[in-house]
Amino acid sequence: MYKMTAHRILCLGEVMVELAPACEGLFKSGFAGDTFNTAWYLKRLLGKTARVAYGTCIGADQVSGELIDFLQAQGLEPTVRRIINRTLGLYMISLRDGERSFAYWRGQSAARLLADDMEWLRGVCMAQDVIQFSGITMAILAPDARLRLLRALTQARADGATIVLDTNMRPRLWEDSQTMCDGVMSAARVADIVLPSFDEESAHFGDVTPTATIERYRSVGAKTVIVKNGHSDVIAWDLVQGGLSHTPPLAKQIDSTAAGDSFGAAVIAGLVQGKDLHTTVTDACHLASRVIQEKGALSPKLFQEG
Repeated sequence: MYKMTAHRILCLGEVMVELAPACEGLFKSGFAGDTFNTAWYLKRLLGKTARVAYGTCIGADQVSGELIDFLQAQGLEPTVRRIINRTLGLYMISLRDGERSFAYWRGQSAARLLADDMEWLRGVCMAQDVIQFSGITMAILAPDARLRLLRALTQARADGATIVLDTNMRPRLWEDSQTMCDGVMSAARVADIVLPSFDEESAHFGDVTPTATIERYRSVGAKTVIVKNGHSDVIAWDLVQGGLSHTPPLAKQIDSTAAGDSFGAAVIAGLVQGKDLHTTVTDACHLASRVIQEKGALSPKLFQEG
């Protein structure tokens, strides 16, 4: 297995205000976003053994200030750049048979400017042991900003950081399908660990099997690839153990929000703790199966119950 020793973990991306269904047509608000969700679950899995930071841009308004308070209350280190006349994006979840759909309002999202200040970005990435980002982190940026982000991550990798990519392919955020595929592959070239979802890879890259997905990411230098596949077998590969498959536990699906994000957190936690690939994938599947039985992106109840 690809091992790493980590004390400082940075997740990069966008935090949004989340409106999640509560009851009788009412919604509850919170904060969420793919890499943020991963950071939140990581902190709960690792506790005091790791410093988990979240890097993003926010506004100078009240809701942005509330986000900083929330990050600190959750044990995460805010690593933010504040931008006047910008704010946080907003999304609303709709549920049907446990599957979610989203409506987004993110035109004034400060996170879209994440890579506009290269000096700040390099400083954020400096001296990190692990840096996680996603296809969404890439998608919300302007084309030249994507290149700046990849340059900063390449330098961090050269300085010893392990780079983790959750591919999270969202076509509506990209200019077109080809740009999305090219962007994801460019991101994979700077990553050590790639966490794709087979339904997305099949739809956009034409992969016939999860093994084909693994081979494509191996070909650009990934050392570990774990292909999520819904309720079907997870297929994983790394340099040490080679390939393996794992069948996720059966679970009643209430809300699939953050299933992949929590899965990624458990993968990073397993690697940080030196677990083998099989144990890491097993733990990740178990956590994701519990998360989908709760509403909303974050599930503190799971950790209160131990």
